[in-house]
Amino acid sequence: MKNIACFLFLMLTFSAFSQTTDNPDEHLNATEKMSADNDRLTIGGYAQIDFNQPFEAGTIKNGTLDVHRLVLLFGYKFSDRIQFFTEIEMEHVSELYVEQAYIEYALKDWLKFRGGLMLVPMGIINEYHELPTYNGVERPSVDTYILPTTWRELGAGFAGTIRQADLKYQLYVVNGFLGYDGNAKFNGQNALRSGRQKGIKSVIAFPNFTGKVEYYGLRRLNFGLSGYIGQSQSTLFKEVSKEGEDRLSADSSLVGISMIGIDARYTIKGIQLRGQFNYGAFSNTDEYNAFTGSDFGSSMYGMYFEAGYNVFTASNRIKSELIPFIRYENYNTQYSVDGSLLANPAYHREEFTFGIGWKPVSGVALKADYQLFKNKSEEASLSRLNLGIGVWF
Repeated sequence: MKNIACFLFLMLTFSAFSQTTDNPDEHLNATEKMSADNDRLTIGGYAQIDFNQPFEAGTIKNGTLDVHRLVLLFGYKFSDRIQFFTEIEMEHVSELYVEQAYIEYALKDWLKFRGGLMLVPMGIINEYHELPTYNGVERPSVDTYILPTTWRELGAGFAGTIRQADLKYQLYVVNGFLGYDGNAKFNGQNALRSGRQKGIKSVIAFPNFTGKVEYYGLRRLNFGLSGYIGQSQSTLFKEVSKEGEDRLSADSSLVGISMIGIDARYTIKGIQLRGQFNYGAFSNTDEYNAFTGSDFGSSMYGMYFEAGYNVFTASNRIKSELIPFIRYENYNTQYSVDGSLLANPAYHREEFTFGIGWKPVSGVALKADYQLFKNKSEEASLSRLNLGIGVWF
């Protein structure tokens, strides 16, 4: 895993060039910004409109134009301590989802109870997924195939900022993925993505746990360590005996899940660096695949490194941002497999993304990029041109 070693070296390099600071608020997501507002009722939103044109040698392919997502955010303060946040999203004009809906009770700055439909605190994009907050038209593929952004589940727990230690933390118990509902929800190509329950009549027999710690004690650097552990859910546990054939079948529809991740964001004098690494290990996959006919791997990993530069940084007159960037991704949803299953080399993928984004004002982004896709089963690479408009307020 030479690529993983190189990635960890880059993470250490971030720290080596940083200095101390006492600002925990440099990176705030949408609900955290709403929480900082003094108004009793706060309304916000974001939207993304895309054009995607794929290319393949010897083939003509249609491009697509899409109102990818249109989102409204609402926050309401019942008191100085109790608040409610919700995020309502329409995707592709026709699909309506609730992405967040939770209450927060702030006992102290370092101890806030949260309960409801919440984002799982893993990676960068899952919590900071508004188009103007990241480079590129499309979100990194690591945050699609390894971390199934936007990943949210019902649960409860605690979050807070420990200023004396320069730390932010989140710790929740959540309902977890649905791995079986008469058909396999996990597979080699898309890993866990189809198992997100999204708060829609979520099935739960076994609680799962997730958490994240972020360290901001180095100037301009935000470093995160996150984890997730538990077991998938199955509709076969609607009613089963504690012993017997039905229990054996139900147990075969479950997968044990353990995931860990590290991420870092660093900015200095117009230079913007970010990176992320995630690893997942799964148990009972041989039994799960035999029972469901799927090809789910026993482990997976994903990582990316991205560098950008705001070319207007040196100008005192130009307040807008113009950011060319490059991103490299490497991920494998079948890093290892159990039993007689053979790993599919097509699931070990690499991507290069080159692009530029212009932010004429804060909260508005116009973007263009070109992507190269390759996997270990193909010699020729596919490519795609992306254009996008995004707003966030």
